[in-house]
Amino acid sequence: MKEELTVAEKLKKKYHKTEEVTNFKDMLYRSGSIYRSRTAFKLKDENGNIKSITYEEFKNDVIYLGTNLIKKGFLNKRIAVIGKNSYKWCVSYMAATIVGIVVPIDKELHSDDVINFMNVSQTVCILGDKKNLDTVLENISKVENPDTFFISFEEKFDSFLEEGKKLYQAGFTDFDNIKVDPDEMRILLFTSGTTGTAKGVCLSQRNICSNLLSTYGIVKVKRSDLFFSVLPLHHTYECTLGFLLPIYSGASICHCEGLRYIVSNMQEFHPSVILCVPLLLEKMHKNIVKNMNKSLPKKYIKEGEENPYNNLPFYLKKIVKTKVKNTLGGRLRVFIVGAAAANPTVVSDFRALGLNTLQGYGLTECSPLVAGNTDFFQKDDSAGLPIPNVEYKIDNPNDEGIGEIIVKGPNVMLGYYEDEKKTKETIVDGWFHTGDLGRIDKDGYLYITGRCKSVIVTKNGKNIYPEEVEYYLNDNPLISESLVLGIQKEDDDETYVNAQIYPNIEAIKEYLKGSVPTKEEIRKLISDVVSSVNKKLPNYKHIKNFVIRDKEFEKTTTQKVKRYGNNMKMDKD
Repeated sequence: MKEELTVAEKLKKKYHKTEEVTNFKDMLYRSGSIYRSRTAFKLKDENGNIKSITYEEFKNDVIYLGTNLIKKGFLNKRIAVIGKNSYKWCVSYMAATIVGIVVPIDKELHSDDVINFMNVSQTVCILGDKKNLDTVLENISKVENPDTFFISFEEKFDSFLEEGKKLYQAGFTDFDNIKVDPDEMRILLFTSGTTGTAKGVCLSQRNICSNLLSTYGIVKVKRSDLFFSVLPLHHTYECTLGFLLPIYSGASICHCEGLRYIVSNMQEFHPSVILCVPLLLEKMHKNIVKNMNKSLPKKYIKEGEENPYNNLPFYLKKIVKTKVKNTLGGRLRVFIVGAAAANPTVVSDFRALGLNTLQGYGLTECSPLVAGNTDFFQKDDSAGLPIPNVEYKIDNPNDEGIGEIIVKGPNVMLGYYEDEKKTKETIVDGWFHTGDLGRIDKDGYLYITGRCKSVIVTKNGKNIYPEEVEYYLNDNPLISESLVLGIQKEDDDETYVNAQIYPNIEAIKEYLKGSVPTKEEIRKLISDVVSSVNKKLPNYKHIKNFVIRDKEFEKTTTQKVKRYGNNMKMDKD
C-alpha cells in the first residue's frame, strides 16, 4: 500500500516557479530592465499628491547615489542607514549594500546606542532622517571616526544624488563594474531581540536572495500588488519581505506615514498586501468586530459571542465583506503576519472576510523566514511549513515532542559579528540553534511554544511556557497585554507563576456600561479573568499572583514585549 505523503511533502510539488538571483545588483538591473516603466514606488509629494517612481528611475537613483559614494571613497566600507520608512531609505540601503556593507540602524534607539553601533561596525558614512543624524551630531565627540560623512535625507540627499548623476553621465561608471560576491558579509544588523543585549548579525546577499525566492515559491506576488510598508525597514522581516521581495517580483511599494495614519493611508494608496505583527492585526480585528456589533441588527448579536459575522445570512455577509474591504482601501487581499504568534481565531475571522492571513516564523539570523503558511496549505494555529530549500527539526525533544527548533539552509547567517565563540555555540554542524522552543506535527507544521530562556521550571521538573499562559490572558478583551514570569518566594524554593497585566481600560469601561472604573473594580474584573484562565490550565500552570500595570510594557520595534529590563520588575500591586 502506497504511503500517504505529508502536507510538507505535497507542498514541494506545488512551489511557484522562480528565477534565480544571488545578489542585489543583478536583481536591481534585472528588475530595472524587465519592469522598466512599471511603478516601483508610490510616494506623496510635498503637496500630498501621490506620484509614481518607475523601476527604471529607482535603478538609476541607486546607481547615481552609489556612484557618488564610490567617488567619496566608500567602496567596500561600512555605510549606515537610519530613519523612518521612505523611498530615500530604500535607495540608500540598496546603494550601500552594493557599494559596501550596509548597517541598518533602528531609528528609535537612543543616540548612545546609534553611536555605539556606528563605532562597533566602523561606519564611515551615515544616511538618514535629519532628526536622527542631529542627535548623533550633538554627541559627535563620542563618534570614533572623526571623518564620518553625514547625508541628511531632507537637506543633502538630493544634491548628493545629482552629483552622482553628473559623474555617471560624464563617464564615471565604476558602479556598473562592481562584482558582488554573494557569499561575503554585505548586511550587518544589530538585533536586540526580546531576551537580551544587541548582537551583530552578518548576512550575505545570497542569504537574503535565497529567502526572497523561497518566499515567492509559496506566496505568489502579483505584478499588480501594492505592498503597504508599516513595520520598520531596518528589521529584516520588513526589509526582505516588504521591500526586496516586491522589487524582485515587479510589484509596487508605498510607505505608511506613521501608525496613526494607517487607516487614512490605506484609503489613499489602496494596498493589496500588508506585512504586520499580531498586535496590529488584532487591533484592526477589534475595530471591525466593534463596528459590526454597533451597526448590525440586534437579532444577529448573540450573548457570549464576540464576533457576530458567522451568524449572518449570506447576503449580509457579502455586504459586510465589501464594507470591511472598503475601510481597508478596497484592494487588500493578504496579510502576512510575523514576529510573534497570531491568535488563530483572528486569522480565521479575517479569512472568512475574504482576507487571506498567512502567518510564519522567522529570525534575523535566518534572513528571516524559516516557516510559513502558504497559498496552498494553511493551518491557523501553526507557524506553517518549511519554506523551499530550508529544513527544520526539533533538537532533544521532551515527551511532548517539544524541544529547541534548529534550522539549516542557504538563509542561515554567516555568523555573529566579531564573536566566533557565540557563532560556534549557535551554528553546530550547519544547524542554527534558534533558542526558540517548538514542536512539529505529523504533516510538518511547526508550532512555537516559547523561548528556551523564558521557560519556567517548577520544583518537580515541570516546564511552563509563559507564552502559553499569556495567550489565554491576552485572548480576553479586558486585557491589553501581559507578561508571565516565574517567581520564587524567600521562604520557599518552589517557582510560582506570576503575571503582570496591563488592562484594556476602554473595554472595561464598555463592560461597566460607560462608567470610569475604580482600582478595585479593575482588580476584581482582572481577578475573574485570571480565575477563568486557571480553569483552562493544569494546576502546576496556574497563575498564583498578578500585578496590574498602569502603563504599557516596553517593546521591541516589532512590538514584542521585551523579556528583559524594566518589564521584568514585579512591583507590588
